[in-house]
Amino acid sequence: MTAGDDIVAKETLAIRSDQDVVRVRQLVRTLAVSVKLSLVDQTKLVTAASELARNTLVYGGGGTVVAGRVDNGRRSGIRIVFSDHGPGIPDLDLALTDGYTTGGGLGLGLSGARRLVDEFDIDTAVGQGTTISVIKWCR
Repeated sequence: MTAGDDIVAKETLAIRSDQDVVRVRQLVRTLAVSVKLSLVDQTKLVTAASELARNTLVYGGGGTVVAGRVDNGRRSGIRIVFSDHGPGIPDLDLALTDGYTTGGGLGLGLSGARRLVDEFDIDTAVGQGTTISVIKWCR
C-alpha cells in the first residue's frame, strides 16, 4: 500500500509556498466539517495540519499532501499524509522532543502535532525525505 491508498475521495495538493500552506488548512477544515468532527477536533486537526505543512515547506523544501476521509468499519475520520524529498530527520527521537527546534521556534511542531491527532506515523531517512501520516477520528 502506498501513502494514502486507504483514503476515500482523496485530494492532493502541492506544498511549494506559504499560500499552499493556507490551502492545506482550508482543505483540512472542509474535510473535518464533512465528517462532522467537533469544533474542538476540527481546530486540533487544522492546527496539526498547518504545523506539518509548514514543516514540509521549510524543512523538506516542499512536497505534497494527500488528504481525505477514512473509515475503519466502526468510525470515520480524516487521514492526511505529508511527503517530501528533503534531507530527512537525522535524529527522530530528538526531533519529537518538546522544546527541540532547529528553526528558532518554540519547538512544538512535530511533538505538538502528534498530541493533537489520534494516530501519528512518521517515516524518515536521511537524504531521502520524510512522510508523516496523521488521522483524527470522529468521536
